Amino acid sequence: MATTSASAPFILYGIKNCDTVKKARRWLEENGVSCQFHDYRVEGLDDSLLQNLIDKQGWEAMLNTRGTTWRKLDETTRAGCDNEARAKAVMLAHPAVIKRPFLLAPNGQSLLGFKPESYQQFLAEVK
Repeated sequence: MATTSASAPFILYGIKNCDTVKKARRWLEENGVSCQFHDYRVEGLDDSLLQNLIDKQGWEAMLNTRGTTWRKLDETTRAGCDNEARAKAVMLAHPAVIKRPFLLAPNGQSLLGFKPESYQQFLAEVK
């Protein structure tokens, strides 16, 4: 990344070995966007950080029900993710079920997922 200082204007949340996160990090670097990376598995994920992300995108959007980690959860756990509190508890226990990457701009706007055209548009809007 261009910088990893605490003063980086953008923060990218995710898991470093996720292919989509790798693509997003590469795109940001190639486009000269200064960005701090926060790996849920390495740097952790606490209740207040997750709530902040949920408040920006909604718990339904944040819950990745298409990934391997979700499919490995038992049926009772998956079925129980029918409200914010329960989904949040599962996300805290299993950060890999959080959709990623999550890009947070300095002005508080956010973008979930990665598509080059979406990042281009998002950056144009927040700069």
